[in-house]
Amino acid sequence: MSAVEHERFMRRALEQARSVWGQTHPNPMVGAIIVEDGQVVATGATAEDGGPHAERLALLTRGKVPRPGATLYVTLEPCSTHGRTGACTDAIIASGIKHVVVGATDPNPAHAGRGFEVLRAAGIEVISGILERECTDLNLIFNHWITTDGPLIAAKVATTLDGKIACRTGESKWITNEASRADVHQWRRLFPGIAVGAMTILKDNPRLTSRIAGEEWSPWRFVFDGLLRTVVDKNLPDVFTDKFRDRTIVVTTPHGGLGYVRKLRDMGIKVWAFDSPTKRVSFADFRKKCAEERISGVYVEGGAHLISEFLRAKQLDYLFAYQAPVLFADDKARTIFNGLRPERLDQAVRLTDVRHQIFEGDVLTRGRLAYPDKLQIDEAAFTGR
Repeated sequence: MSAVEHERFMRRALEQARSVWGQTHPNPMVGAIIVEDGQVVATGATAEDGGPHAERLALLTRGKVPRPGATLYVTLEPCSTHGRTGACTDAIIASGIKHVVVGATDPNPAHAGRGFEVLRAAGIEVISGILERECTDLNLIFNHWITTDGPLIAAKVATTLDGKIACRTGESKWITNEASRADVHQWRRLFPGIAVGAMTILKDNPRLTSRIAGEEWSPWRFVFDGLLRTVVDKNLPDVFTDKFRDRTIVVTTPHGGLGYVRKLRDMGIKVWAFDSPTKRVSFADFRKKCAEERISGVYVEGGAHLISEFLRAKQLDYLFAYQAPVLFADDKARTIFNGLRPERLDQAVRLTDVRHQIFEGDVLTRGRLAYPDKLQIDEAAFTGR
């Protein structure tokens, strides 16, 4: 087949992978299709954690031995290790398929390329790197998880062109348009966890759920509240009282008071209390706890102070920045980032592997954060969370 045909079928495999968007953590989303005589005859997508992989499901869907000349398209290098579901390379070899086309290479350094070697040693033609950038991007959370043994911590910001999140009066609803906000719900569905600070809860009372096509789904909802200010009032926020309250985790310190901790736990709210000499939670401790709980990604939605603290601590891995075609041109309007004081361009934080998308005039810029060797900190900018 030509390169154009390979890309066309790989896009079909990507569609299969996206059909299980956010449902496979901590495993990757993978799509597979079997093509015979130019026609797709079977499809598969990775099942939930512990279930069959995409390749095995595609072979099972075919229901019989693939015809001579059949080609398997898969978005990620087939696994070659014998885990809970068995090596996919074994299933491919046993099926008799002689042509395999792959998108991305396994990001795990211990396994990268090994699946290709196993298949080729069995006499199977392997073509790799088809739509590799798209296939790799699909699993940005898994790729970070498998290479660092920790969660991908990402922030979402929505600003004007001059980086403002609200007028000087505090008005901010809505800076970005409906299409951008719908995209945010897609990313909420992908990430296993969403995080906000106490002031965001007290000011906006957000639901922190993903709402797509009339269906509501809740990730783990983290509330960073070092002093447990969100529990003081009798009118508790929705994340403590709604039907998803068992998905809420309050992240705090001993400075919040044991009485409030007991109150939360009596309501069915989980509490992660980290030792700290101040009311600030250690982000390194939070990251470690997420890893222990197999929470592979956290989407930080605000407020500006919490996101800036993550940035200053070099604990922010990825950024989703939505910009609306709006200018305030007011130095007293509220800014999303603060706390750094670079004096040269080489002291700035940059994005790498940058991707752009347009939503009816709004622009999403996203990418991985690359920090300078030493961040220049403006100590006066932070008074604590």
